[in-house]
Amino acid sequence: MHFLSHLSIYLLFSAVLLRAQTSPPPAEPAVPDTAAVVKLEPFVVSDRLDRAREDIVPALGASSYQLTAVQITALPQGADATFNQVLLRIPGVAQDSFGQVHLRGEHANLQYRINDVLLPEGISGFGQELDSRFVNTMQVLTGSLPAQYGYRTSGVVDIHTKGGDIDNSTAFSLYGGAHDTVRPSLETGGASGNATYYVSANYDKNDLGIENPTASPTALHDRTLQFKAFGYFSLLLDPTSRLNLIVSGSDSHFQIPDNPGLPAVFALHGAEPADSATLDENQREDSTYAVVAWQKSAGNFNLQAAAFVRTSGVHYMPDPAGDLIFNGVSSDVNRSVTSDGFEIDSRWSVAANHTLRAGAIVTSDHATTKTATAVFAADATGNQTSDVPITIAGDQQKRALTGGVYLQDEWKVTDCLTINYGARADRVAAYSREGQLSPRVNAVYQIGESSSLHMGYARYFTPPPLELVQTGDIAQFAGTTNAPASTTSSPVRAERANYFDAGITHQVSSALSLGLDSYYKASRDLLDEGQFGQALIFAPFNYRTGRVYGAELTTNYTASGFSAYANLALSLAVANTITSGEFQFVPAELTYIAMNDVHLDHDQTVTASAGVSYNWRHNLLYADMLYGSGLRRGFANTGKLPAYQPLNLGLEHTFGLAHHRKLRARLEVVNAFDDVYALRDGSGIGVSAAQYGARRSLFGGLSWTF
Repeated sequence: MHFLSHLSIYLLFSAVLLRAQTSPPPAEPAVPDTAAVVKLEPFVVSDRLDRAREDIVPALGASSYQLTAVQITALPQGADATFNQVLLRIPGVAQDSFGQVHLRGEHANLQYRINDVLLPEGISGFGQELDSRFVNTMQVLTGSLPAQYGYRTSGVVDIHTKGGDIDNSTAFSLYGGAHDTVRPSLETGGASGNATYYVSANYDKNDLGIENPTASPTALHDRTLQFKAFGYFSLLLDPTSRLNLIVSGSDSHFQIPDNPGLPAVFALHGAEPADSATLDENQREDSTYAVVAWQKSAGNFNLQAAAFVRTSGVHYMPDPAGDLIFNGVSSDVNRSVTSDGFEIDSRWSVAANHTLRAGAIVTSDHATTKTATAVFAADATGNQTSDVPITIAGDQQKRALTGGVYLQDEWKVTDCLTINYGARADRVAAYSREGQLSPRVNAVYQIGESSSLHMGYARYFTPPPLELVQTGDIAQFAGTTNAPASTTSSPVRAERANYFDAGITHQVSSALSLGLDSYYKASRDLLDEGQFGQALIFAPFNYRTGRVYGAELTTNYTASGFSAYANLALSLAVANTITSGEFQFVPAELTYIAMNDVHLDHDQTVTASAGVSYNWRHNLLYADMLYGSGLRRGFANTGKLPAYQPLNLGLEHTFGLAHHRKLRARLEVVNAFDDVYALRDGSGIGVSAAQYGARRSLFGGLSWTF
């Protein structure tokens, strides 16, 4: 097992041991003495510092949606759900294959923050490194973002983790069911003196690690083994400052599912007849990160400074003979990236109606790619001329330095009107040297006590992810079965965009709230990503111009144990003329896209989610549904897939045990009506594999808190 996995297990064991040493036995009555009052003080100070930290980087006019740990419990699979499944309940989030999600018609372009510190990017894969279990609250910001948010700007997923506030408790859970799923997990947390801690770890084994390429209820060769661990540690230095440490590690193994019945296309010398139902392709993913943050809150001034490091890797291992026979190419691809840097954010209340915020971030990245590609010799038309493969090795690396600074002023013009204005300056030196000064302005107008109107403008600068940029020489594959249809390979560039957003929220009553939001984005060098070749790793490319616009309607109702929500999003995303990575496309598609606006492959016209839950006498009942009108398909994305609407049902009961212990039992059915639907059919721009949504699945679990 990976070194950090051992480290994470050690941290978990240490935290459990610390809890055992610092917590009194539950059977002994508490003694109300002065020491008990002193022990409460760290929680009071931590809560005050939490509020101060949130005010350093607030939404300031951006569209904001929030989920809590309680709300996550009422979603399908609860805390055992993958993180992308939780995100699908946010307005405007569309589901895609390989665990991807799209917010407001954009491909990826999400940034993740943990306790208000930016998490450096890793290589995208199938695994969900973030775990729903450690979420206390999760806020998703989108729209016209204030100046502190740069680079990945379609949305900001800001997670506030559980901490010592879980009050010296430990929970063990066992979840499983369909697809041979077995998922044990353990979490513990508490306090010792001025220190608080929270640690979680879980293991997941199932036979549906990646979406099934066929419509059958079960997939072939689709087992996954995943281990994740997370730790959050906080130390109060004095009443105005604290030191936080966040560590995480994950190690995942995936079998690539087989698609039976494919015809053998190429001849391999000495090989037995091949069957596409018995291929053995695999992918391994690992990621670790650590963040150390120091926070100071003194009077009108608040500051948080953080240093971070992250490493991640993806290793695709082919079926050497099978891939050659069916595809004419067999590539062993090993990619890794290491990122480190620091971030500082500050807030200063200079006057009653003016609050200044400023900050900076610097990140250094080092990405490497090692490949060993077996191919056949071929003539000018691509026909195989030899059945003996040749191997072409590749070893590329790239470094990048990214830096940004920002300054903004929150101006309270009147009691009803607040304007936040500022700018950020960014510079990146990687595949090219680019930069931009990006103005931002947001206005929020309070209409009475129950309604709020917001509107804003933001200029965005989005560099392509360094770890995904292709750096190899395509000329080395000339005269082989892996020769590209086009020999043009312009460099990938940063996207630049103008973004407009306006919306209104209305509190109809204490129980019912409504929201309506609209947006328009015009981009130059619009960034997109596609899966080209066999390795299931994405590669970025640019369109010359692009437009994304739409609207979202949200409703929430909560009263007397009953909760309901409904989200409806309309979106259109189009672009024209591919200007980088052209070798990945066939000439006919390049010509068509140069002459027409085409839908982006992740464009989905209608996306909706809805759910109800009722909590009654230690019982939680819920029903939840997703709707998608279908992603794009076909030549140049001119078609679309059929709509889908899976329904999920669940029940959870909590048993009260002695000494404040609890036992929770959960039973649920995912896709209750066995809706058969395709997320992808293997066609479209940058799409080369079919994926279907999971068929009807029954799961159950037990969770013991003590």
